[in-house]
Amino acid sequence: MAQNVLLTGGTGFIGRHLTAVLIASGYTVSILSRSDRKNTANISYYKWDLESNYIEEEAILKADYIVHLAGEGIVEKRWTEQRKKAILESRTQPIELIFSVLKNNNKTLKAFISASGIGYYGAITSEEICTEETPAATDFLGKTCVEWEKAVDTIGALHIRTAKIRTGIVLGRNEGFLRKMTPSFKRGFGAILGTGNQYLPWIHVEDLCKIYLKMIQDNQTNGTYNAAVQDKTTNASFSNTLAKLYGYYIWLPKVPAFLLKIVLGEMSDAILKGQPASSEKIEKTGFEFQFTDLEIALSSCVS
Repeated sequence: MAQNVLLTGGTGFIGRHLTAVLIASGYTVSILSRSDRKNTANISYYKWDLESNYIEEEAILKADYIVHLAGEGIVEKRWTEQRKKAILESRTQPIELIFSVLKNNNKTLKAFISASGIGYYGAITSEEICTEETPAATDFLGKTCVEWEKAVDTIGALHIRTAKIRTGIVLGRNEGFLRKMTPSFKRGFGAILGTGNQYLPWIHVEDLCKIYLKMIQDNQTNGTYNAAVQDKTTNASFSNTLAKLYGYYIWLPKVPAFLLKIVLGEMSDAILKGQPASSEKIEKTGFEFQFTDLEIALSSCVS
């Protein structure tokens, strides 16, 4: 009988890709959704509502694995205090709800695997290559990731194998990060943000899904893993490569940091700062990235 993987955030960008990978690998998939959806041969939908602390328990009770991808977008809206609260709680509250169902029903899992973020290391620009042992930052992104991962640890306390995937910028065809960038670049109006020297750890969505599959299938994996190509891509090199794929060189001046700070407020730090991340730990598990060349990765994502 096929093993079942329950996804939170399963209807989002990464969730849709991961669903396809899981089904192709012989798993059935359950997805938690706030709206009614029709089941298919390989996908079952279950209702949940975080505001009322409701979850259809059958989804958890039938699961062999749970992958937690849900969370409000980091750069979708300006960071008001209310928005910050929503970003944090959208990541931790689902785990708390799942924990209560697992504990109350004495239910065990083969693994609980959660997204986390490279933001754990903070909105800092430095030459330091961050490993999984690098201390967490004390800014908003750092604190959010710490609380996120602490919530995952409560699942681990139930003697369930857990893994936390600290993810960089995810590249997919007209999705995620690129969905915001490509319209202006496609029209010839691409620009470098701030100094352009801030590092931009990235990963192709196909590689990210393979990492999640690796975490499911390899019961020796646990703890935290960076999910980003270990290169030294900066905002400038990323922007120049994207412009090149559209057939031009960037001609517009750099967008001044002060202007982005005026428009975006504190959220601008997530765009104007960044440091490289090590991929050594995930590669030591035997995982091999398919996309390590930025131009090849981007060319598979733009049209």
